[in-house]
Amino acid sequence: MTANKIGNTHFSKRHLTAFLLLSIAFGGCSEKTLTSKKQGWALGTFERPANPKPVILPNANTTFKDPMSGKVIKWESNDTFNPAAAVKGDSIYVLYRAEDRSGLGIGERTSRIGLAATADGISMHRRTTPVLFPANDSQKKYEWPGGCEDPRVACTADGRYIMLYTQWNKKVPRLAVAVSKDLITWEKHGPAFGKAYDGKFLDLASKSASIVTKVKNGKQVITKINGKYLMYWGEKFVNLATSDNLIDWTPSLNQNGDLEAIVSPRKGFFDSALTECGPPAVLTDQGIVLLYNGKNDLGTNGDKNYTPNTYAAGQILFDKKNPKSVIARLDKPFFQPKENFEKSGQYPAGTVFVEGLVYFKQKWFLYYGCADSRVAVAIYNPEL
Repeated sequence: MTANKIGNTHFSKRHLTAFLLLSIAFGGCSEKTLTSKKQGWALGTFERPANPKPVILPNANTTFKDPMSGKVIKWESNDTFNPAAAVKGDSIYVLYRAEDRSGLGIGERTSRIGLAATADGISMHRRTTPVLFPANDSQKKYEWPGGCEDPRVACTADGRYIMLYTQWNKKVPRLAVAVSKDLITWEKHGPAFGKAYDGKFLDLASKSASIVTKVKNGKQVITKINGKYLMYWGEKFVNLATSDNLIDWTPSLNQNGDLEAIVSPRKGFFDSALTECGPPAVLTDQGIVLLYNGKNDLGTNGDKNYTPNTYAAGQILFDKKNPKSVIARLDKPFFQPKENFEKSGQYPAGTVFVEGLVYFKQKWFLYYGCADSRVAVAIYNPEL
């Protein structure tokens, strides 16, 4: 499947011309944010394209008949942000969260997951309707009216795409699983922790999951560690969960039977308020590398070098034999808000929220949300 056609949706000459112009404008590379040689284990340097711009913006012209209300709505008119990414054929596919204008404020509208394709990692060709959304199905009690939020996607060796996303019914956020073979048609499997410990954590707030992957024969695929699939997950702290089938997940517990915090916020650092898991983790020779989103505390616990409430991205190295054990952790973010479009929108304190990471044509493409309003990309070329 090529990047100028997604499913049955074609793109007009006007749209294709616009995308070509964007591609030209994004050529080249700009300021470096991390030198991996200095860190040894960390992924980077990730660089913004020259003349940085968002690669996905809100669109008030696309419409969709909402199966819940029966109304035709402008489903991505307010904000587009927090993207996942996956490789299929000769293109990268970006799955992004889109909000309509059904409410005021963060979390008050309905979110759906849109799909865009790119052959070069930058110029996007978008499907005009969402691919994952609340519907009259088995998951509507978990997904309506808030919607489907903040996806992370990774691929199995046999070509199945596993999406972990947040179901939001405006009461409890729940981490959920959906599976697809084409990135367009998704089968919902419901809450990831629904069966664990007899449903103990079904109604506990959960989100943000990073399945462990590795690069094999030039492709990034989901892998097992010690005979199990693993994912790091969590917002306020990082927890570990295991699975035999990628559908049903069992979170790690401490001696008291509570969720085990294997990584927590640090006083005086950029991640002093939250440590929220980002895109799929990557197994390397040094260990398991987790990219995560750190939020700077508003009060005295924060790092004074960064704006209060800023979201910036960090990295942690876990022992591949003992995935709960931290070997190393960056003390400074490897990626932080810099551009105006990363500091304006729904979250003006500044946000680069990393969620999509793919290995494509010998480079790493990192897709991130900008101030909860737009999508952008940074690129790491290991050969440089």
